[in-house]
Amino acid sequence: MDCIGLRAPFPFPVMANRLIQSVAQLGSLNAALYACDRVLRRLSGGRWALYKYQFLAQAVGAAPLCGGRGARIAVRLCRSLHELPSGYPRPAAVLRARYAQHACSLAAVRHGELVGFLWLLFGACQEDEVRARYLLASPHSCWDFDVWVRPQERLGLVFPRLWDEANALLRARAVRWSCSRISAFNPASLAAHASIGTVALGSATFLRCGRWQWMLATLAPYFHLSRHAGAFPRLCFDTGTLPLPPVPESPCPTSKP
Repeated sequence: MDCIGLRAPFPFPVMANRLIQSVAQLGSLNAALYACDRVLRRLSGGRWALYKYQFLAQAVGAAPLCGGRGARIAVRLCRSLHELPSGYPRPAAVLRARYAQHACSLAAVRHGELVGFLWLLFGACQEDEVRARYLLASPHSCWDFDVWVRPQERLGLVFPRLWDEANALLRARAVRWSCSRISAFNPASLAAHASIGTVALGSATFLRCGRWQWMLATLAPYFHLSRHAGAFPRLCFDTGTLPLPPVPESPCPTSKP
């Protein structure tokens, strides 16, 4: 017999399991911030949100990550919107804004299908999730961002193949360090970058409430309050004094592509 008017039991075990998993992946502080972000977005209909970013630098490698493997994965440099492969999973407005900053994309294609990409930017970078601008003090550094690999390819050779091509491009431009902004709520991306060697540059937490935005960061200006689109903090990163770390072991799988 159907029961009318009775609520289903609240799924406390499911929520507890998710919480335990988040703490294991993110750490207690970041897991708490992530949970706060989920609640804010739901209660505000997306008008309020919380972001935490980790800023990392990785040395431009001199040796290939995978030797001659992964040759079936073609990596092409896309300097304009019309050069991007079909099915590129980003809105056209976002792509136009990136190219307006003179960014470029490396796209990995296998059997005619897009399997991964990353973006490079030489100079200042305007954040597209919050109001912030990132500056580089050294001319021998650049930004890499929005590194994406198709889910079913994430244990394969796409990621290291992209970085082999990126490193070759950066060496040709005398770039020694590539800097990244990665969400602290994305353990997979943090782990992927750690596998090829990174140095921590700092972190920043942003709270967005409608048109208001607060920032707390571990680097100058440390705190910033923004009330309109034209107000944003400028965070400067200097890789000029960083020692080059030892070359890590190749993260490539042992199986052949």
